[in-house]
Amino acid sequence: MRIVLVLIVWATLAACSFSWPRVHRITVQQGNVVTQEMIDKLKPGMTRRQVAFIMGEPVLHNPFDADRWDYVYTIVVPRVGESHVRMSLFFDNDLLARFSGDLKPSAIGTDTEASEPAADGEPQQPEQAG
Repeated sequence: MRIVLVLIVWATLAACSFSWPRVHRITVQQGNVVTQEMIDKLKPGMTRRQVAFIMGEPVLHNPFDADRWDYVYTIVVPRVGESHVRMSLFFDNDLLARFSGDLKPSAIGTDTEASEPAADGEPQQPEQAG
């Protein structure tokens, strides 16, 4: 009886110190990849073709509203976490009217002052500190 008890205790302790090999889990991506750089390139007034060049065609087209494109991107990284990005683009007369979702255009690189023409029609140049 003592031998059986010693073997059970030994097997329990051995099982606790034994680590099973981890099963490989792959990263799963679904939908259209949507990045901040893509959103920064979108401008109201772009054609559907220009938007599709930047964003790609949406995976699912809305049969009830042809003027709305929805993008959903999900990535699941095992033991790290998951991320979801949703964007909706709205067209008016086949031109991009507006967009909304999880990402917003960044303010970096959108300096409109340098691209606006001056009163005499010449583009303004940014002043340089000298």
